[in-house]
Amino acid sequence: MYDYGLIGNCQTAALVNGRGSVEWMCMPRPDSAPVFGRLLDADGGHFSIAPARAGTVTQNYLPNTNVLITRIDCVDGGAYRITDFCPRFEQHGRMYRPIALFRLVEPLNGLPTIKVACRVVNGWDKQPVHPVRGNSHVRFEIGAEHVRLTTNMPLTYLCDELLFALNEPLCFALTWSCAIEDELTAVTRRFLDQTVDYWQRWVKHCSIPSLYQRETIRSALTLKLHCYEDTGAILAALTTSLPEQDGARRNWDYRYCWLRDAYFVVSAFNNLSHFEEMEGFIKFMLGIALRHEHSRERLRPVYALDQSLPLPEMEYANWTGFRANTPVRGFNQAAEHVQNDVYGEMILTLGIVYRDERFQHLRTREHEELLEYLGRLCVRNIGQPDAGLWEIRDGWREHSFSNLMGWAGVERLRRIKELGYLKHFDVDLIEAKQRAEHALARAVRDDALHNGPEDDTFDASLLQLVLLHYPDPGLCRRTVERTWDQLKLGTDAYSRAFLYRYRRQDDFGTPDSAFLICSFWLVQALTKIDRRAEAVAVMGETLRAANDLGLFSEHFAPGRALQLGNFPQAYSHVGQINAAFAISPPWSDVF
Repeated sequence: MYDYGLIGNCQTAALVNGRGSVEWMCMPRPDSAPVFGRLLDADGGHFSIAPARAGTVTQNYLPNTNVLITRIDCVDGGAYRITDFCPRFEQHGRMYRPIALFRLVEPLNGLPTIKVACRVVNGWDKQPVHPVRGNSHVRFEIGAEHVRLTTNMPLTYLCDELLFALNEPLCFALTWSCAIEDELTAVTRRFLDQTVDYWQRWVKHCSIPSLYQRETIRSALTLKLHCYEDTGAILAALTTSLPEQDGARRNWDYRYCWLRDAYFVVSAFNNLSHFEEMEGFIKFMLGIALRHEHSRERLRPVYALDQSLPLPEMEYANWTGFRANTPVRGFNQAAEHVQNDVYGEMILTLGIVYRDERFQHLRTREHEELLEYLGRLCVRNIGQPDAGLWEIRDGWREHSFSNLMGWAGVERLRRIKELGYLKHFDVDLIEAKQRAEHALARAVRDDALHNGPEDDTFDASLLQLVLLHYPDPGLCRRTVERTWDQLKLGTDAYSRAFLYRYRRQDDFGTPDSAFLICSFWLVQALTKIDRRAEAVAVMGETLRAANDLGLFSEHFAPGRALQLGNFPQAYSHVGQINAAFAISPPWSDVF
């Protein structure tokens, strides 16, 4: 299992390992080059607070927050606690979310001896940045900017990385190109209290399912950290190049906004009754679709946080990779792909505006123009070859999932039009719907939907057939049953809860691990076809794929209890949330 916890504030984020070391942090944006990157290279930089001789270490989040606590009990009987957080709270009528990491170190027992090391690197060059000492801070110059570490610990011990006795609380404020002017201890404790209060109030305003409450709250909090609030983009993950498979070069940079992922994220936030994320994402979409030349003729599958394209894909040969898995990559070539499912998914995202009376203020002509733009592209691309949602790089073909999303997009547009909207949209939606249904029918064999008209393999994405209310119950049921049978990892209760995305050859061979969201799709699908007992069993086994802090990776190898792929993965936490709501009985049936 990945031995990391995630902290952040929707502007910046970091991974802290189980021993209290910050192993991954990018500044000034989550998709910038790392300042701490030991996650991907022993010489990649870190911010550690380590005992002379460690004994036992425990780690947990403060309940219902993104504040991480690491307790270290030393061999000599001393003990101390590290509290890690990125400030987030309302101030002066707006959200205060600085590019900053705060660390509070407190002795708990005895007189523990510790060593603090803050080793900043200059991004992908991986060159160490030497500290410049100030009065109560050290500064690391990175181009025209700098990282500043303000602290009340002796700078001699810090700069020389010397062991010293922890006999009073220590505070650290790591900031990007700004200073802490007020008294540090008071600022740290005030920011901590306000941040804890913010997250706990945010959770209080969540709707939660009657079952799997703690898991869903952790998923919700994790998902929130994947929202880049400055532009409204939603990140697939906050890491790059964590391998999906050992030695297979399946290492990708996921620190960008996949439109498809964003749709599923918005659906999870809707279940949670948090809607500001949807509004932020709609604004992000408007900017892409209506203002950028690179998206006039087609939407790209993925965009950077500033609405640009994350190109060209890069490989950093000077980085050794996570557990020696190379390459370490930046940017993502998927931005060049044609992925025709994104139009239907974006229509589904916007469709709630016209079905939910709480969003009347969003029913503007500008939003209708966006829907019309998406509708024309959706209709045009039904039955056309593409890279598919799994982003096959070598040899595009017609995919049933893309056609299914085309059908769903057209069907939702038809319903919106019946409500009296889209009066200027003159596309024949009845004809388009029939064309999508015909395209799907060409991929049906043995009463189940396959990957495409010319591909007899099964694909876990087609579990969405029943979740999108396709009007053929027999086909939906049979597709769920056959997909589960063909893609499960094993026959025992544990292994059969996990699914491959597919079992066909791709650019790098045949996948050998489960893709976690597929298990949660299976839970939803089994619930829909009235096989709830099996859905409950699958859910219980799938939750075992989380690490001790409740965080899910993208992939999972159940035989080895091994998390794989980028971490935490927004997609996986979306799946957990939506599956928990699908499987939970109404609250009125619980009490």
